[in-house]
Amino acid sequence: MKKLLFLVIATAFVATLHAQDRLTGQTFTTRSEVLGTNGMAATSQPLATQAALDILKQGGTAMDAAIAANAVLGLVEPASCGIGGDIFAIVWDAKTEKLYGFNGSGRSPKSLDLSYFQKKGKREIPLFGPLAISTPGTVDGWFMMHEKFGSLSMKEILAPAIKYGKEGFPVSEVIAYEMATNYQNKVDLPGFAETYLPNGRPPMKGEIFINADLAKTYEMIAKEGRDAFYKGSIARTIDTYMKKHGGFLSYEDLASHSGNWVEPISTNYRGYDVWELPPNGQGTAALQMLNILEGYDIKNMGFGSVEYLHILTEAKKLAYEDRAKFYADPDFNKLPIDELLSKEYAAERNKLIDPKKAASTYPAGDLEIETGNTTYLTVADKDGNMVSLIQSIYYEFASGMVPDGLGFVLQNRGQMFNVQDASHANALAPGKRPFHTIIPAFITKDGKPWVSFGLMGGAVQPQGHAQIVVNLIDFGMNLQEAGDAPRMRHVGSSQPTGSQMTNGGTLNFESGFSYETIRELRKMGHKIGTGVGIYGGYQAIAVDQTNGVYSGASESRKDGQAAGY
Repeated sequence: MKKLLFLVIATAFVATLHAQDRLTGQTFTTRSEVLGTNGMAATSQPLATQAALDILKQGGTAMDAAIAANAVLGLVEPASCGIGGDIFAIVWDAKTEKLYGFNGSGRSPKSLDLSYFQKKGKREIPLFGPLAISTPGTVDGWFMMHEKFGSLSMKEILAPAIKYGKEGFPVSEVIAYEMATNYQNKVDLPGFAETYLPNGRPPMKGEIFINADLAKTYEMIAKEGRDAFYKGSIARTIDTYMKKHGGFLSYEDLASHSGNWVEPISTNYRGYDVWELPPNGQGTAALQMLNILEGYDIKNMGFGSVEYLHILTEAKKLAYEDRAKFYADPDFNKLPIDELLSKEYAAERNKLIDPKKAASTYPAGDLEIETGNTTYLTVADKDGNMVSLIQSIYYEFASGMVPDGLGFVLQNRGQMFNVQDASHANALAPGKRPFHTIIPAFITKDGKPWVSFGLMGGAVQPQGHAQIVVNLIDFGMNLQEAGDAPRMRHVGSSQPTGSQMTNGGTLNFESGFSYETIRELRKMGHKIGTGVGIYGGYQAIAVDQTNGVYSGASESRKDGQAAGY
């Protein structure tokens, strides 16, 4: 009996050791990847993930499921996303074995120009209220991408979001926090309190939140198509609302809107092709960072080392100075993207880095321009199609402006325009797309899909993308570990709005980096901060080409879930 008891205890002890070995193989807590063969979805909210899986199980494509998930997120995560905002995507089409890029960003009102702000002596566009509102591009994006890659009807696709809008849903923890901490300065904006403050306050964790107005709007879109939003009753409601409250967005702006298909851009990082979308987004910055990092033996520096974190930070500073100068609407400028992404240019920029000292400032590249809050999700289906999709209303609860009876807030992305310098690439002009922070990403290997991923969080996204790629390729982390690993975020670089970096900015760290490392970085001249909740929210799907298996990951910084079948 004693021998049997000893055997049971010993077996349990060994099993515990193995479990701990898996969990403590890294210096941070992580968990297993999710595996599946027929489909996979990873979003920032479990209800959206389950909606995507339901659509896949009904025979829908990855694109059908991505739209369904995005519609649910616009309902359940209203401080971060919704149909009052813009949308971008990178799509792997298994049939053509090709990546497609989609830019669904809206343009500035045609009746608004730089002189309006200069006459009033404003150095920037107000963050809240009607002046920062640009044309919403999401609904148009849904229909354009659905036409190319969808199969189910929009009525079927939007059904889960409509149901949750009518019947309500329990508000999850992180989303409840975001709503509770970002509503105070919008209470008096027209339509906001009626939509988002039931009982005079935002809903708390676990409370049921109903948005019947948004459900009705989704029903109109499902029944009447994209024109309901851009030329029908929704467009007319928005036009009337904006005129009433001093805004410039008009029916004409909505009626003339169209997103467009674009060619993704890439760089090869140690044998892997990393893909982003070209400007007006900031994906180029992630690729520029990787080109600089490739010049160093990152693997042997080690994750979390002083050497790696210093080079990573300086690479970020260099890329973001170019970001501030060159990234803008390509319809208004011929941008030097090929030069920015060349290995030769990276080598020249690399010479500016002092391996022992943090720089207080860097110049942007001397290249010629010729004039002329967010949610991320990814879905893969049984046929091998994969969608990397990101969608945002920009700031938490965006402009705070909610058109009468529509149930969604209008984005304030126009606040990103530069109104100080008419010659700047990102200067405000009528009908121009603003600089954008939201960027989907994709990695291929030997022409085959490997990882579809993204990381929400404004300006952190390119530096977050670079950290994910390095975690996967240099440090050999699996998909889940790559997202769970603690991150840095440098803030304070020059901005496309016109503000400049001073004193080297601030290098913020999540918990998980050693005090000794942070102390050494401070000695090198880095100003250290500890910002909370500023490190992004990662979702990813990888495909094992040999076994035909998807793996999914969703990090713990959000309420997210990865699930497959």
